[in-house]
Amino acid sequence: MNQRQLLQNFKDLVLVKNQVYNGFFYTLPFKSIKKAKVLLPLFKEYTAQGFKEKKAPLEIINGFFEKYQPGLSEKERLDLLFKFIQFIERQVVLFDAAEEAAYPHINALNGSGSLAYSLEMAESFEKETGLKTFFKNNKVRIVLTAHPTQFYPGNVLAIITDLAKAIEANDMPLVQKLIEQLGVTPFYKRKKPTPLDEAVSLIWYLENILYQAVSDIYTQVQNDVFEGEPIGNSFLEIGFWPGGDRDGNPFVTTETTLETAQKLREAILKKYYGDVKKLRRRLTFKNVAPKIKNLEKKLYKAVFKPKKNDLTLEELLESLYEIKQIITDQYESLFVEEIQKLINRVHLFGLHFASLDIRQDSSVHERVFDEVKSLVPGLLPEDFEQKEEIEQLDILSRLYDKLSLPETASKQTRETLASMQAIAEIQARNGEKGAHRYIISNTQSAAHIMKVFALLKMSGFGEELPVDVVPLFETVEDLKNAASVMEKMYQNPVYRQHLQKRGNRQTIMLGFSDGTKDGGYLKANWSIYRAKEQLTAIARKYDVNVTFFDGRGGPPARGGGKTHMFYASLGNEIAHDEIQLTVQGQSISSFYGNLYAAKYNLEQLISAGLSNILPQQTANILTGEQKEIFKDLSDIAYKAYLDLKNHPKFIPYLEKMSTLKYYGQTKIGSRPSKRKQSDRLIFSDLRAIPFVGSWSLLKQNVPGYYGVGTALETYMKQGKFEVLKDLYKNSNFFKALIENSMMSLTKSFFELTAYMKNDPEFGDFWQLLYDEYKRSKKLILQLTGQKKLMENYPVSKMSIKTREQIVLPLLGIQQFALQRLQTPEVNSDQDLKETYEKLVVRSLYGNINASRNSA
Repeated sequence: MNQRQLLQNFKDLVLVKNQVYNGFFYTLPFKSIKKAKVLLPLFKEYTAQGFKEKKAPLEIINGFFEKYQPGLSEKERLDLLFKFIQFIERQVVLFDAAEEAAYPHINALNGSGSLAYSLEMAESFEKETGLKTFFKNNKVRIVLTAHPTQFYPGNVLAIITDLAKAIEANDMPLVQKLIEQLGVTPFYKRKKPTPLDEAVSLIWYLENILYQAVSDIYTQVQNDVFEGEPIGNSFLEIGFWPGGDRDGNPFVTTETTLETAQKLREAILKKYYGDVKKLRRRLTFKNVAPKIKNLEKKLYKAVFKPKKNDLTLEELLESLYEIKQIITDQYESLFVEEIQKLINRVHLFGLHFASLDIRQDSSVHERVFDEVKSLVPGLLPEDFEQKEEIEQLDILSRLYDKLSLPETASKQTRETLASMQAIAEIQARNGEKGAHRYIISNTQSAAHIMKVFALLKMSGFGEELPVDVVPLFETVEDLKNAASVMEKMYQNPVYRQHLQKRGNRQTIMLGFSDGTKDGGYLKANWSIYRAKEQLTAIARKYDVNVTFFDGRGGPPARGGGKTHMFYASLGNEIAHDEIQLTVQGQSISSFYGNLYAAKYNLEQLISAGLSNILPQQTANILTGEQKEIFKDLSDIAYKAYLDLKNHPKFIPYLEKMSTLKYYGQTKIGSRPSKRKQSDRLIFSDLRAIPFVGSWSLLKQNVPGYYGVGTALETYMKQGKFEVLKDLYKNSNFFKALIENSMMSLTKSFFELTAYMKNDPEFGDFWQLLYDEYKRSKKLILQLTGQKKLMENYPVSKMSIKTREQIVLPLLGIQQFALQRLQTPEVNSDQDLKETYEKLVVRSLYGNINASRNSA
């Protein structure tokens, strides 16, 4: 299906239906919103016209009230604005549902990047043997995280699902009822969710979407590539962070981790139980019926009357294989494909459903280790600090005796060690895949890794450690040093022996979000690319298989965007037999919110890896000259970004003119919005999500392109722009970066903040941002030869445009409130100030939810 047809489908199935069903909002039978539903269309039109005329939000909204509702008190005006917010955020939900209902018709499900297309391409190049090798040795792992980038509570997500089904079925009466339900369903949480709440919310996606999507793809490959024979590799895996991610989250405890693991076990057993119940209705044969009934009873007890080790994975598989064999031998394989599907699911999901990762910051481990050292006499030689680093690492690597700490040990030390001990408990209950990775945030040295290695062994594992220690490199400087850090680890004989026992594989995590916050868009992406090259070379030097785990967010500024294009663009100088990445917030609901979307996006990732077995494309290999160009571009962009970061108005601008400080007031996630809770705003304490999100809500999207325009202009002035055009044409990696940056520019709308140009304190700073936006847009269009941004992705572009139109009044309300909060009369009235702050926070919900992949 070509782009023109997909675009027409979008207009017919999304825009038209959204417009028709949107009319239901104006027939809602609730007296309290009577005035709001009459005035909202006028408010939207007035707001849009006001921004066209470059008016300030304060002027626009005051002008609206003076024209259409003169005489209202300030309280009455505010009450009406709150009702407008409630309306608009529900209109966003309707659009979400309309897009989900049309998903198979507005995406080329069998086009380029689909599994069917890739398998066909491989066969046409006579790569059948290569296909089998690929699926036996490669993996894709998506890791669900609870990072707070979406505000919908669970009941609203359920309504979106039901609404999508009703729209797809053209069931207008049900659509109207669901819209009425939306009208009285709260969209925000009065209390912050606990980490366990977050875990339960994400388990919904496992149960209702990914359980089927993953197994369907696996079965398709088994049938199409292996002709029904076993694959011998779970090439699709799911990871899980809620309940295990301790980095900066004091609310994640060992109890939380264990409860989360138990919830995951219960959830997968319930799915197996449901499948066996369905099978029992089909497998009514004499020699089979008693066996399937017995298995159903065992699963029932394991789910509803659980006891320790009441059902093992081996026992479950043995029963299924026995039933399959009887059906094959005695009943002409009747319904054997249904048994095989369940066997596949058990292989894929075990008793764990998703692998629970444990993560903590290196600074915590440093404090814990220092305390352990002081509490355990003789743990280290007295002259340990004076020894060379390699010798220190050797000493640390040989620690394994279980620690016995006195009661005087701090809570942090006891909790950190208990979290490590929890891994063993989870493995005993859910299998080794239940929890087998410990991630070290902010890794800066080999000692950071080795101390965790030692603490894990001393927490009760001993010399045999069934856990992968995963360093996370985030900042530009840490990415630069990553290869030398890992070389020191590979040189350590004890650690090398550990890797051999772990399949000779080292997993390394790289942080796109914090990398971009630290170094800007081009520098972060190039630093990660170079780090992967260097880390691959070092791993190959020591005969270690390295796997890269990418910490990505939804928007391009945090490593998102067209993610599969990035992976498809990597050449053989970067290890690529496994693709691992985090998926979070609105990206989970956008990419995996329904079965069509989940299968499509999983297939895109698989196909990105599959592209490497097809005839090698030169566009996936960077030449030495191209690397020099990349380095030069990233350095120019980095300098521009650093100049911006070091600008005296950078932090004050975010603090006073954006929503940054209001993120902490939302009830969207269990994790604090800053690493250190202090009154003073310090850049290093900022988390990437509120940092990128604040730029997004300003509709300036600075982290997604800032410095790109400057770098391109430098080459233009040097008469080397044709070199960049050639790079864009011949490098898929460069093309992927530029097209993702296009998305950030497309979602920018400087008219929203044009009033800041005349601000006495921030006018020059705003102009600096606007100039780089114009420069980047102009030169990217020249580079790509496109007349308009994203013209090669018309459906995505129209989706973005429609969403922006829906939430433009919301953005105006938010900026209006921020402007009012800077006036003396509001700041001198505490009640009025709190109301305007509440207006900012309430408008955050709809704005973020509308931007599913906000730039």
